[in-house]
Amino acid sequence: MKEISTIEVQQRLENGEKLNLIDVREVAEIQEAHIPGIIHIPLGLLEFRIQELEISKPYIMVCRSGGRSGQATQYLEAQGFDVKNMTGGMLSWEGKVE
Repeated sequence: MKEISTIEVQQRLENGEKLNLIDVREVAEIQEAHIPGIIHIPLGLLEFRIQELEISKPYIMVCRSGGRSGQATQYLEAQGFDVKNMTGGMLSWEGKVE
């Protein structure tokens, strides 16, 4: 499973890079704080909403600590997606939030 650090994600966003971030946390968690512009697909709905994703795009999966996003990363990798897990999740995130 490929991984990316919160620091690298933050730096890439601050440099103006357009990243395809997917937050797999539940609605209540998203409402507390999330990375601006992130796509929200709860882990339990990922297999039902996979058609919303483009196989040609790279994705970065996000959750609270990295566990659920790790599961999502493994699932999407098995479906042929280019995907990385953001290690440490939102607990380690020091960038902007909404």
